[in-house]
Amino acid sequence: MAEAITPQSEDYARWYTDVIQRAELADYAPVRGCMVIRPYGFALWENIQAALDRRFKATGHQNAYFPLFIPYSFIEKEAEHVRGFSPQLAVVTHAGGEKLEEPLVVRPTSEAVIGHMYAKWIKSYRDLPLLYNQWCNVVRWELRTRLFLRTTEFLWQEGHTAHATEQEARAEARLILDLYADFSENEAAIPVIAGRKSDLERFPGAQSSSSIEGMMRDRRALQMGTTHYFGQNFSKAFDIQYLDATNQLQHCWTTSWGVSTRMVGAIIMAHGDDQGLILPPRLAPTQAVIVPIYKDDAERAKVMAATEALKAALGERVRWHCDDRDEFKPGWKFNEWELRGVPLRIEIGPKDVEKQQVVLARRDVPGKEGKRFVPVAGIAETVTALLDELQAALLARARAFRDAHTHEPKTYDEFKQAVEDGFALAWWCGDKECEQEIARETKASNRCIPLDQKGGPGKCVRCGREAKERAVFGKAY
Repeated sequence: MAEAITPQSEDYARWYTDVIQRAELADYAPVRGCMVIRPYGFALWENIQAALDRRFKATGHQNAYFPLFIPYSFIEKEAEHVRGFSPQLAVVTHAGGEKLEEPLVVRPTSEAVIGHMYAKWIKSYRDLPLLYNQWCNVVRWELRTRLFLRTTEFLWQEGHTAHATEQEARAEARLILDLYADFSENEAAIPVIAGRKSDLERFPGAQSSSSIEGMMRDRRALQMGTTHYFGQNFSKAFDIQYLDATNQLQHCWTTSWGVSTRMVGAIIMAHGDDQGLILPPRLAPTQAVIVPIYKDDAERAKVMAATEALKAALGERVRWHCDDRDEFKPGWKFNEWELRGVPLRIEIGPKDVEKQQVVLARRDVPGKEGKRFVPVAGIAETVTALLDELQAALLARARAFRDAHTHEPKTYDEFKQAVEDGFALAWWCGDKECEQEIARETKASNRCIPLDQKGGPGKCVRCGREAKERAVFGKAY
């Protein structure tokens, strides 16, 4: 199985594509830049959805759905928004065999159409806050695409909220940023840096944007989720007003936020190795695969009877799959499930049946070191505890890797070396031109200005001017 996968050290981009296709997560669609998400990949996305959706609902958000097509005039209402998205818009000019009176935009994001609807629904301060989220697809006409990371059409969730005060809206954007960081670390086992985007990296139409940034195994940065505070930009553009407690007409304060199928790409790149995927147990479609081992019909009968008892013992506490295909040898099955990233393999053969034990093999620890013999008695508790241990180990490994490749350069020469190896956490003056020059000279972008700041001030790593904050720079996807 792994022979068909390009080693990471040889060509990381090729490795990434090989793993996606060989593990049957996704494939290329006939339309340029689009992908077909296969059942195994979609099951992973469904688990991501479920983990996020629980968090959204626990914080008072409701799911809704808004249309795929948006009148072009809606997009034009917020000037900075349309400038930011114009190059990526897919526009429908004909339908039903006739030219449309007004072109329609295929949804690149939904601030415009949701703003229009909020203006209809919000009348009084009693209607606020409005906390909506939708799970949907969007289309952005990308020039350079890559499966899951950047595709013309992709799946995501986009939250859109309206509030009575600036303080409430800012608190909402921070709440969701923290929620995303919690999901990334505790479900996806990927440590992230949460911070504010620079003005150059800010979402079109937002007053401020924030993101969570993760480091992949090739030491590049990946933006894994974003939140945006709009102030009253969109509420004024779409006339979203309410009567306050004193019967005065006020404009709302709004936010939006989103995580997409890019998260699938993050999980692949943060944990995978030359044998294929390594999936965090909390999100893995299959947490444990049972592989019965036998040579003849007599052994098969004994082993399969023990396997049925094992299935019953695990019950619904573990997402398990039993690979009892006779046409493949055990070694072939081991390689296949390693490729597919299943966290735990449970082997059971004739000798194991006699000893009332099974063999547990961890996906994240190769060879004999990752194997242990455990009694069948209490197997559900043993397996769940080991899955928790594996989940924590993946997070610890990813954090150690990130920290080992995060540097605090004192000079610009050190900075240039740092971004070749990973992240550079450096003092930055905040000037746009300085940021652009850094990008031009090093190919590294300003990923975010971390919320967690050490005391200052300092000197900008490039221009030497006074700096109040440090920023994370790195080469990114």
